[in-house]
Amino acid sequence: MKNMDSRSKVIFERNSVEFVTVAAQFCSFLEESQGMEREEFVDTALKMLPLLYVKALLLPEMELMDEDDELENYVTEESYSLMNAQLADIMGDRDDYLDVFVEDMKYSDQPVTRYISEGLADIYQDIKDFIFVFKQGVNRNMHNALAKCQENFRLYWGQKLVNTLRALHEVWSLNVED
Repeated sequence: MKNMDSRSKVIFERNSVEFVTVAAQFCSFLEESQGMEREEFVDTALKMLPLLYVKALLLPEMELMDEDDELENYVTEESYSLMNAQLADIMGDRDDYLDVFVEDMKYSDQPVTRYISEGLADIYQDIKDFIFVFKQGVNRNMHNALAKCQENFRLYWGQKLVNTLRALHEVWSLNVED
């Protein structure tokens, strides 16, 4: 039991709490972005995404308490599609970008097109599912959700975040030039 207690304490460490705070702010920002002007949206996203990345990097190394534990998902296919469409509407004609950090690029002589809205919706899905479980307040589930989110950051959404950040920077720099 002592080992369980010490492993669950990691969810209350400073870096964990700060990650949870930034993750919740990121979700709220996207959820409240409908109708936002692209310039304001891009400006805020450019400030929030690096912070989310740094806070994820600072998380203490964690492992799932039990590989068989299934965590609840909050984001449905429908709510994901709605978020993606909302973000695509904000980004308009500046939504797409060429991505070179994809596995498919090795096998193609054509650039791979990605979308800022899809990248943000993908990150949102993982972060929102994490926040949903974390808010329930069950230590074991909070620990597992944090460990799973950290693993997904390493394997999936961390790269998606930096690729999307690069594309958002380009949109921002074009706005500055105009």
